[in-house]
Amino acid sequence: MKRTLFHLITMILFLTACQQSKNENKEEKPSAKRATIEDVDRGIRAHIEKEIAASDGYFHYEGDTSVLDLKLVRVHTEYLSVLGPNKFFACVDLATTEGDVYDVDFFLNGTADNMEVTSTNLHKLNGKPYYTWKQSKDKTWFTVPVKNASNDLLGVIEGQDRFTFTYEVVLPQITTDARLWLPIAQSDRFQQITSQNIVARVDYTVIKEATFGNQILFMELSPEQSEQKITISYEVIREEKTAYRDEEAEVDRYLEGTPLIPLTDRFSTIANEVLAESNASTPLTEARALYDYIIDNMRYAKQGKYGTGDANYACDSKSGNCTEFHSFFIALARSVGIPARFAVGASIPSERNEGGVNGYHCWAEFYAEGKWWPIDISEGNKYTPLATYYFGHHPANRIELSKGRNLEFSPGPSTGKVPFLAYPIMEIDGESAQVKTIFSFERKPKASS
Repeated sequence: MKRTLFHLITMILFLTACQQSKNENKEEKPSAKRATIEDVDRGIRAHIEKEIAASDGYFHYEGDTSVLDLKLVRVHTEYLSVLGPNKFFACVDLATTEGDVYDVDFFLNGTADNMEVTSTNLHKLNGKPYYTWKQSKDKTWFTVPVKNASNDLLGVIEGQDRFTFTYEVVLPQITTDARLWLPIAQSDRFQQITSQNIVARVDYTVIKEATFGNQILFMELSPEQSEQKITISYEVIREEKTAYRDEEAEVDRYLEGTPLIPLTDRFSTIANEVLAESNASTPLTEARALYDYIIDNMRYAKQGKYGTGDANYACDSKSGNCTEFHSFFIALARSVGIPARFAVGASIPSERNEGGVNGYHCWAEFYAEGKWWPIDISEGNKYTPLATYYFGHHPANRIELSKGRNLEFSPGPSTGKVPFLAYPIMEIDGESAQVKTIFSFERKPKASS
């Protein structure tokens, strides 16, 4: 009996030990971790960082027809996907040093903690697709080439544009002494003014604004000039602007605050939160994160105090025109150490070859990778597919009239420094006066090759 009881106890202890051993083995070998979107984000960033480290700071892409050295702009977190067990998809923006932005599709295999890229495809160039995706009957996806993709009908002329631009002013009734200031367009590496014609029935002088190099037409007027017209006509050859070096620029100047673009805690707090959320770690990826933040959070609307270029108003209202969009960006960028600057002129219609121009338009540039990168956030906001193009490009169909903010020149208006200069400034007996302004253009045939 004792032996039987002993054997029974021994058997129970043996079985209990076996069960404990099985449970311990289960604890030692947990089931495989299920991959999340955050894992895909981490996996594709790790792949790109590894490639950059091995290629002197660039992501090297070599395809059948393309060999490219690229810098990371952003990971499209909204497109990251877990396709199935151990299969993943990522879409990433990578840019050349000239500012061309490629939308690159990656397919990955592996686990949540260890992913390897199996396929890399150039999907888009500056927002224009090489192919699109379609689903077959068996629910698998395949690519379909997109032929002759063009941005022309979306307001963009690439390469070069040639046109006559006319800036016309109709003076109001003048009862006493008055003064008038107008911006004068100048040539630079992207804009060639081949001819300039000023028509005015009064003497004028040209003021040189020292800080940004602007030229300003200045007139002293009397009642005799009431309701007269003043016109400036330009023959313009304009090149599409991409990222470029500007050795003469004092970059640190574009880290300073101005009355309407102040450097305060509210802007640095917003900017740092945006950068942390986007995992941005270089000036290029940081600038793109701020650019996307403004596109996602601001609304283009001509209401309230719009058109003043007040970054605080833009931050409060989350609305405005191009001046608010770019003032807000400049304030955010400068607050985290990214130099950024402002310019204003006019956007020339692409869909017709003559007629009126709907007022002024402004844009910005930021400094990264030793170059100035042109951006146009308000245009990117209006039509989302072009947001990629307008990060790194200004189209050829525009004219630049002046640069910079908080302009000071002599003789100047009694109100002091000028926030920016696009439309005329007029004072009658020291008081501000409204001036009717009309922009028009006529496109010229492209030069034969």
